[in-house]
Amino acid sequence: MSKKLEDLFNLPPSPDFPMSKEEIEQIEEDKQHLAEVGEAIDKIDAALPTVRDLEASDKEMDDLAKLAQENFQNLMELGMSVDSRFSGTIFQTAGTLLGHAITAKQAKLDKKLKMVDLQLKKAAQDFKEQQAALKQLENKDAGVDAVDGEGVVLDRNDIINAILNKNK
Repeated sequence: MSKKLEDLFNLPPSPDFPMSKEEIEQIEEDKQHLAEVGEAIDKIDAALPTVRDLEASDKEMDDLAKLAQENFQNLMELGMSVDSRFSGTIFQTAGTLLGHAITAKQAKLDKKLKMVDLQLKKAAQDFKEQQAALKQLENKDAGVDAVDGEGVVLDRNDIINAILNKNK
């Protein structure tokens, strides 16, 4: 950045000097510390107990759905073979069993969708954390620190007038 721009916009002077050995050593220590923290997080993730018996739950839901469908078929056949005054209750029970089969299948699908959703959220969170760490590391490597200041909303004409008045 040029001296004229710094004076025009009242900016602090930009550092034109290279980083000192101490700053470079500090950056290297920070990189090592960040790597150690990442390894510790990986160890913690590996140590956490995983959710077990997900496949068993799927098998149970499939078994329940299959059983309900088989009994639905049996009740439908029974309803067709009995007297018409008794068949209404049998058909109603068969319909309830079919509803249970659908509910079991739906519960299985919902569980799978929730698991996929959680995996996507975890991947997105990991990506955000990785990007933030990289950005912070890049800023440290470049020697960029946050600068506190005030902002003013100006349009193009105000900026041109400020430049022209500064030159006069």
